[in-house]
Amino acid sequence: MARLCVEGPLSISRLSDGSGVTRQAITKQLRTLGAAGLVRDIRRGRERIYELEPRRLEKARRSLDQISADWDTAISRLKAFVEEDREDKPKARLHEKLHQRKERYDR
Repeated sequence: MARLCVEGPLSISRLSDGSGVTRQAITKQLRTLGAAGLVRDIRRGRERIYELEPRRLEKARRSLDQISADWDTAISRLKAFVEEDREDKPKARLHEKLHQRKERYDR
């Protein structure tokens, strides 16, 4: 995918050159990306040329950005809850001890 971003439309042969990945593996990845609408292929003679679908990629990026923001919000709430709980425990223990002493004096 990075090579398609940088170099533009490429064939499987060009995509696999120097990548250390088999053509079959690249084809499988491109089919998956194609099924998601992130790449498309054009037949040129005996080859298929693959290119990115910028609009779909932008939509995917926006969706991932929203998911990331939702996780950040959830983690911030969790952090605040945990830190609040830590602060409340010593206060609760102190309150409990004071209450126990008061009960002893009231007897």
